[in-house]
Amino acid sequence: MSVCDANLCMHADGFTLQVDKGKRYLLRIINAALNEDLFFKVAGHQLTVVEVDAAYTKPFTTDTLLLTPGQTTNVLLTARQGAGRYIVTASPFMDSPLVAVDNRTATATVQYANSVSTSAVTTTKPPPQNATPVASSFTDSLRSLNSQQYPAKVPATVDHSLLFTVGLGVNPCATCANGSRVVADINNVSFVMPTTALLQAHYFNASGVFTDDFPGQPPIAFNYTGSGPRNLQTMSGTRLYRVPYNASVQLVLQDTGIIGPENHPIHLHGYNFFVVGRGTSQPISPSQAERRKPNDNNVKFLMARQTNRKI
Repeated sequence: MSVCDANLCMHADGFTLQVDKGKRYLLRIINAALNEDLFFKVAGHQLTVVEVDAAYTKPFTTDTLLLTPGQTTNVLLTARQGAGRYIVTASPFMDSPLVAVDNRTATATVQYANSVSTSAVTTTKPPPQNATPVASSFTDSLRSLNSQQYPAKVPATVDHSLLFTVGLGVNPCATCANGSRVVADINNVSFVMPTTALLQAHYFNASGVFTDDFPGQPPIAFNYTGSGPRNLQTMSGTRLYRVPYNASVQLVLQDTGIIGPENHPIHLHGYNFFVVGRGTSQPISPSQAERRKPNDNNVKFLMARQTNRKI
């Protein structure tokens, strides 16, 4: 893809997808960026979302996709327009004013087979970098099929109820320029990468690799959506939370305003899970959250501003 400015994309360079009018195309779109969520648009066309990260979704139509880093989305594009070239855009989404991103837009082209060199070029304007309503609208549209053939079998009972606060901290660093570095943490614990694989250590019952005392709740309750505690240092460790095989786990993911709110894609490796509710501000329970049809998905996108909206 080529690159244009953040406002209006006029380029027709980069990758070109040739299409025939009247045909329907399945596009697999992958966000290969390392640290940026991306909006994806095709000028003059609607996209029907049918799958996200190997989980089928109830089809819905939109003009803008949201993809977190590493996420894959399958969509249907029907070539209904006339001859010409239609610009494709991929632009960054970041609603935190404290996090700088490269606010440039990558472009490609959808070109109809009967086009000639003088055919019109249809452009599109990417959403603003901080377009939270656009991001929320897309994520709120995700639903599982939940049909008779593919039912959403949500567990009726909960064996473990966890609250994970996601945030940032500042820890000492002797080799860093200012003697400290910013770290990520969950429940005030920053993960320390072991030299032995965790599953290997578990399988062979090896000692000294990890501890199983990861807290299921924050150590201290505070105003999660406020400025946060004065002490920004986190605890470090290779700490795990053990659950028995086939246990049902309820997990509330709560973003925080420590240092600054930020978008957090959360991936549960090797598992799908049901999103059963969402809310704003302080921690929620399923009875307080917005109830909706479960979405069977394996990436939970967590987004926060000062109001700490979660998707």
